[in-house]
Amino acid sequence: MAVHVKNMTTGKPGKLILAFSLSLVAGNVFQQLYTVVDTMVVGKFLGVSALAALGASDWMNWLMLGVIQGLTQGFGIRMAQEFGAGRTDELKRSVGSAAVLSMLSAIVLVAAGQFFARPVLTLLQTPQEIIGYSLLYLRIMFAGVPIVMVYNLLACILRSLGDSRTPLNAMIVASVTNIVLDYLFVLGFGWGIAGAAAATLIAQAVSSVFCFFHIKRITFLKLSRTDFHLQKELSARLFMLGLPMAFQNGIIAIGGMIVQFVVNGYGVIFIAGFTATNKLYGLLEIAGTSYGYAMVTYVGQNLGAGRYDRIKSGMRAAMGIAMATSAFIAVCMLVFGKYLLGLFISGTPEVVEQTMRIAYFYLAVMSVCLPILYVLHVTRSALQGMGNTILPMLSGVAEFVMRTLSVIFLPMLLGEVGIFFAEIAAWIGADVVLVISYFSQMRKLQG
Repeated sequence: MAVHVKNMTTGKPGKLILAFSLSLVAGNVFQQLYTVVDTMVVGKFLGVSALAALGASDWMNWLMLGVIQGLTQGFGIRMAQEFGAGRTDELKRSVGSAAVLSMLSAIVLVAAGQFFARPVLTLLQTPQEIIGYSLLYLRIMFAGVPIVMVYNLLACILRSLGDSRTPLNAMIVASVTNIVLDYLFVLGFGWGIAGAAAATLIAQAVSSVFCFFHIKRITFLKLSRTDFHLQKELSARLFMLGLPMAFQNGIIAIGGMIVQFVVNGYGVIFIAGFTATNKLYGLLEIAGTSYGYAMVTYVGQNLGAGRYDRIKSGMRAAMGIAMATSAFIAVCMLVFGKYLLGLFISGTPEVVEQTMRIAYFYLAVMSVCLPILYVLHVTRSALQGMGNTILPMLSGVAEFVMRTLSVIFLPMLLGEVGIFFAEIAAWIGADVVLVISYFSQMRKLQG
């Protein structure tokens, strides 16, 4: 098993960022593949109501995942900076402390998720005919939070060291596992929506084991027992990076729940159409999130090495790559979107036609505006790589405010289609904060 650690403080920025991102894109494709297969199996074989139940639980599930990813990504920023600066002992202490803090956080999150699942679904006015399915799905997913936490921490450790290939290989293994188990649990055993949840968690566990054994082979990352002893100052620094990112993702998810509350008022068919497109959302932003991960690592390592000039040139290269990619994905979705959406939708011809009309319009709106989202991912991640997680958090607040105001007021002006423009308004609000913040931070770095 080869070790794929990569120092990003030397070499052409564009080439480094693109090469690092390609493995992440491929890994995210496989991750999205098993998300899509989950939805496809549920929608095609369990019906529109089950698909709507999956959609009604989406934002609560994303809230939990967002908090987990925010914490671990914040911890990863510290690791990337230590690696870029060549401080191996500090890197090992950061990894050990992050492991302990992650597990303590996972315990708290499991308890919170189980306690709040039903009250939040009720508060969101989830239709009675699907609330039972939604609750069952969430209870299983929240019970598996420690598994999800472990995978995300291990993947962040690897990415902070410049290794994007191992998380890719882990995702390939997990994707195959999840797809096989989806069909086995849902169709073979007849476990329904619970089977889809169980398949996802088992796949995450497999990918965690894969990453763990690879990390054990990294010679300079051999941890001792003392590396796991929590130190007050280091723990505070890690949380100062991780908590704002967790809050940022959390408040974005709460905005999504408000959107879901409004969507729930339009009935099961509208929820199903909205859900079908949201499951393609991951494909829309798949390269954007990958470029974001690359920028966190690239900027973090170069900041640790004091190479501020490379941060600026890397940002220009990443933005050019992001714009070209987002335009290409938008065209593909506009051309092939109906075919992809058709994979999730079943029922009578009338139900299929109504659901498809809703889903494709939403998909078209997001596709046309996709470059706005890619600016968000690249810029936010560059700021995070600089060790500033407060300004990106404020962009999350702007995103929340714009999404919430838009979903409340736009339907009054445009009808139900106004809901679809709330997402675009949220991206624009975040971009305004992020672009101003990026130029301000660069001026401070350059003196």
